[in-house]
Parts: sequence; C-alpha cells; structure tokens
Amino acid sequence: MHVKQVNIPLTDEAIADLRMGDHVALSGKLFTAGDAAHKKLVQYIGQGRQLPFSLVNQVFYYAVGTPPPPERIIGSAGPTTATRLDCYTPALLAQGLKGVVGKGYRSAEVAQAMRDHRAVYFGAVGGVAAILSQYVKHVRLAAFPELGAEAVYEYTVVDFPVVVINDIHGGDLHLEGRKVYAVTQD
Repeated sequence: MHVKQVNIPLTDEAIADLRMGDHVALSGKLFTAGDAAHKKLVQYIGQGRQLPFSLVNQVFYYAVGTPPPPERIIGSAGPTTATRLDCYTPALLAQGLKGVVGKGYRSAEVAQAMRDHRAVYFGAVGGVAAILSQYVKHVRLAAFPELGAEAVYEYTVVDFPVVVINDIHGGDLHLEGRKVYAVTQD
C-alpha cells in the first residue's frame, strides 16, 4: 500500500494531489477542535472578532484528548463523529481551514464547501485512540482554556495515519462505498 506523506500547513499543491481513498501520513501541527470550540470560533467570526490563531492552511482534528498516563504526553486521542460539526464547518473553511480529520460521513453541504474552498476531509479510524495517540509528539494549549477538556490544543504529529474521504475533485469515499455495497431491488 502506498502512503502519501503530507505536511501541515497544507499547500494547494498537496491538496490538489490528494484523491478519495488515498492513504496519508500527516506531519506537522493539528489543532484539536470539538463542539464547544467550533461554536466559540464561529461566534468569533460572526462577531467580527479576531480568532485566537490563524486557520489559514491548517487542519482540525475532531478530537478531545484524555489526560496522559505517567510518562506519556497524552492519553487516548481518537476521532469524533464529523457530522456533529457540519453546521460550523463551512464558516471555518471560508476562513482558510484546509483540512479536517474525523470519522463518519459529511453532509452534501460540507462536501460542496470543501470543493468550493479547496479543502479535504480525512478519516481516522475510530476505536484505536490509544494507538493514534502514539503519533502525537508534542501537545500545547492553543485557545479557550476555559473550555476544559474541549479547549483547543495544538498537537505536533508525525506520520499520523488518515485516509482521504472527501477530496477537492468531488470524490466521496462514503458515497462510493455505499454504491459498492448497494443491493439492487428487482
């Protein structure tokens, strides 16, 4: 299996080269962002306030890490279901966000917004949070400490394993998968 090495921040060239189903190893800085952080970021945008960090060419990981066990920098770091964040995603893409990592499918509106803003949706495997945490090499609080566990953290990752689910060319791995397994009615 060929794995594409992709660095964050994402470039337009790297994004253009990605296709639905590609296996990717992400390296660089991922920002964790759950429901509360998304809501707060979109409120900032709506109020015309400056965001606490730039979204341009960045990647959000839909995750909330757990406290680390002794001698580790993070506990489990598994993805959350992406559709929960669909109502916020187009506004963040419009601010320059170029990638998101989660699990599950995206709405047609978000898939279109990803094409419009030239961004990609990467899928991470759910249920292997302890394994995924091993790709996180450094953790730093980035914004909203008042949100506790849902604060935004910056994870420095090396070869973080993901699969391209939605690409800028209209590819949607979840839709294609449904077609493959669809049962025809007579």
